[in-house]
This record gives sequence, structure tokens and C-alpha cells, in this order.
Amino acid sequence: MESSTMPGIYLHIPFCKQACYYCNFHFSTSLRQKGAMVEAIVRELEVQKDYLQGVPLSSIYFGGGTPSLLDANELEQIFSKIYQLHSVQADAEITLEANPDDLSLEKLQALRNSPVNRLSIGIQSFAEEDLRFMNRAHNAQEARACIENALVTGFENLTLDLIYGAPTTSHEQWARNLDTIFQYPIPHLSAYCLTVEAKTALDHFVRQGKAAPVDEEHANAQFLYLMEATQAQGYEHYEISNFAKPGRYARHNSSYWLGEPYLGIGPSAHSFNGQSRQWNVANNAKYLKILTEDDITKLSDTGLFELEELSPATRYNEYVMTGLRTIWGCDLQKIAPDFQTYFLENIQPFMAKGQVLVQNHQYRLSNSGKFMADYIAAQLFFIENN
Repeated sequence: MESSTMPGIYLHIPFCKQACYYCNFHFSTSLRQKGAMVEAIVRELEVQKDYLQGVPLSSIYFGGGTPSLLDANELEQIFSKIYQLHSVQADAEITLEANPDDLSLEKLQALRNSPVNRLSIGIQSFAEEDLRFMNRAHNAQEARACIENALVTGFENLTLDLIYGAPTTSHEQWARNLDTIFQYPIPHLSAYCLTVEAKTALDHFVRQGKAAPVDEEHANAQFLYLMEATQAQGYEHYEISNFAKPGRYARHNSSYWLGEPYLGIGPSAHSFNGQSRQWNVANNAKYLKILTEDDITKLSDTGLFELEELSPATRYNEYVMTGLRTIWGCDLQKIAPDFQTYFLENIQPFMAKGQVLVQNHQYRLSNSGKFMADYIAAQLFFIENN
């Protein structure tokens, strides 16, 4: 899969029923403003309609938060505005993130009648102990039932999220989690190592001694098993945390990793056009206030987002950071000439250790290198002198 210059839209739905202990994304557990937020999102779609310069959309992605909390009418409002303002490719990938406890048969049937053609389901684990530790809103039985119901309803394009490395997840349970998924015809899997993010409930519990910190050796053993087990099942490890059957790579997420332009709508959402990056205010009340003002003439004056023009060094660093995480790696010919020598000099130690492999100017991480992806990328960054 190569870069297609086909942009996508990401919509951040900032609501959740309850807060997972590990999550540091922007959301509110009060649903009182949900209707007003949908109207504001529709308004932002209008005011940002020219950001992607009329290029047809190849993907639409509802993230959050918990987009499956939107009802059929709210989804229809958003889709109606997108299709009014943008040309959408006939085969566009249209993903909605969902929690198992929201995916009743009735909900799934309603989603089948919408443009949504792909579900990203936050399973995280099939073990009650893990789900309690993470403060998930669903139980193990609901985790299995939602997959079966989604398949029965006709959603064959599914991606499931799992979390490994939790102190409650034994190696035996991690193997059971993967085996459960392998029982179903699932084309895509995302698996993330539990991380203790600052200012989360989990961070507080670890500091208080109420929860064990993440054990790196324990997590690494589960990551190794993950790579081996998915490969044995015919999945391609095309990004550090993502595994897909051939031809089933996530189009929307791949566009991020390949440096494609995308428009982010909703509080805290990011946008990128190749030259600059911008990120919306991460505050529901401020976002609603800005988007309900009658006159939005000059967007940059509203406080809706902050904008950063990307320097050549920043563009190089971002390419290294995202490229190294993927099956495509870093193509020397896509690195600006000013940074090629720097890249080649600094990548040599990792090639000598077999952590980076090269073929046709493309530098990719080996399996041993994947354990050190962030560290290796950091050693390749170009630090600008202020």
C-alpha cells in the first residue's frame, strides 16, 4: 500500500459513559451536551470545508471518546453535512469506534443502515479481572457477544482493540485473548501495551501503591508472543500496534503514517496538510462557545485551534517517527537531501546490531528493533538549535 494522496476526515466525539483508568484522551462522562456538540461539529465541518481543497475523501473516522454513543439521528446529521460539503469516494472506508456494551443488535442494525462500513471495537480483554482493572464498561460475555452480533448483522470489516502488559494479564490469559479473536474471521487487530499516562486514574493508583506499575519484561514477552501468534494466523505486522490480513490495512490510520493530509473535527482533534499542523481546543465548553458564535469570519482569531507551521527539521522528525513504526519504513529518497547524511550516520549503530534492515533505500525495523521503536526514532531526530 503506497501513499495515495487521498485525504480523510477524523471526527472526535468527546463523550464516554465512564472513564477507563488508563485513558488520557479528551472526553466528558456527562452526555448532557451531546446534541449541542453534534450541532457544533456540523458547524465546524462547514467552516473548515476548504481545508482539504476539494480532494475526494478516501476515509471518514469517528473516534473519541465513544462514538457509538451517538444515535442514528445524530450520525445522520454529521454524514449529511460531510456528503453535502465533500466528494466521498465510492469505496471510502468509514469507521466508527464502538464499545461492546453499546453494540446491541438494534444498534448494529441502525449502523448497517448508515454509511458506516467498518467497526473498531474496544474489546481490550476477554477476562473479567482485566476489564475491572481497566474500569471498562463491558464484561467478558459482552465482549464475545458483540463480535458475533456484528458478524451476524453483516459487518465483516471489523478491527478489534486489545491491551497487553497489564499486571492482571497473565501470559496464559494473553494467549487466550488472542485465541478467542482467532476463532472469528477478523481482518484487522490493534494491540497496545498498557502505558501509565500522566494525570490518569491509573497514574494516581500507581503513585499511591494501589496498582502495580507496568513490568517491561512482562509486556515485552507478551509483545513477542503477539508478533509470533499473529504471523502464524496470516496477519501482517504493518505498524507497531497493528496487524491485518493481506490487503486489509486500515486506510485511515495508514494515511497518518504515510503523511497524507487529514482534517480533524471536534474538540482536541488534530489536522495536517503537509506543511502545517493544527489542534483544536481540548475543552468542550470553549469549543461549543466558539462554534455557536454567529459570525466566524477569520478562523485563526477564534481560539478554535492552535497552528504550527512545520519546519524542514520537524517534517523530517515526523517522517522518521511514523515511518519507522511501519512496514514501509523510511525511504531515503523521501528524506530531504539536507537530512540524508544525518539519517545515514545515526542509523548505522542500529543496523550493526540487526535492529534495522535496509532494502532498496528503505530502512525498516527488524523484530528485535520493534521493541525499541521509540528509542531508535529518538536517536535519529534532528535537534534544531534555537
